[in-house]
Amino acid sequence: MSLARFFAPAAGVTGDRILLPVDEAEHLTRVLRLSAGDRVRVFNGRGAEFEAVVDTADRSGVYLHIGAPCAPAPEPRVAITLAQAVLKGDKMDGVVRDAVMVGVAAIQPIITARTEISLGALTRGRRRDRWERIAVSSAKQCGRAVVPLILEPQLFPPAETPGLRLPSPVVVLVEPGVASGMSLGSLDVVKPDTATLMVGPEGGWTADEVHAASALGALITLGQRTLRADAMALVALSVLFARWGEF
Repeated sequence: MSLARFFAPAAGVTGDRILLPVDEAEHLTRVLRLSAGDRVRVFNGRGAEFEAVVDTADRSGVYLHIGAPCAPAPEPRVAITLAQAVLKGDKMDGVVRDAVMVGVAAIQPIITARTEISLGALTRGRRRDRWERIAVSSAKQCGRAVVPLILEPQLFPPAETPGLRLPSPVVVLVEPGVASGMSLGSLDVVKPDTATLMVGPEGGWTADEVHAASALGALITLGQRTLRADAMALVALSVLFARWGEF
């Protein structure tokens, strides 16, 4: 039987005694009913994973003794940032979950002309905090020891004081009708170290946004079928990783 995995940012050195974060401690004690002496695995979100033993689990918190390092799931050789237009409702939650599962290095939420929520509303709703928790949960489930960064939401195209920084090369997913769009299958197979995939909102990119995006990188399409907005990123990321020899 595999050991339960927990996110422990303080884990770093064999022999240390660390305090588990509150939400992880509650999962350990209240959901899994683990207690002192039980063996678990912990990862620190930065690539390291360890065996561990529950030392104490009481009102003061859950303390673990860090044991030997162990091998987590390997990270992709291409660090892809997903620049995703924020989708309505809870659809963005699923995009974050699936993007972490498939192997992105970071997620950059963007606000476009047809995005149905504002930057202010995202902040008031603490949506970034929610997405960070979803990223941790997804990393736990898929065996990654790295928790991808959830970056501060930004406007696209950037305002006068741009905060949008996208690793090159940039690949922009556009609708099949865009004249300058090319098939994703024709993308250069030379594997980069970093890349960015940009995906638009439910209503698609505006003409001005397509023009701005074309200055950043290649405009690509995924064929003639209509896919759900919350499925586009997962499909395109899978194709990119396969194209660059990850799968």
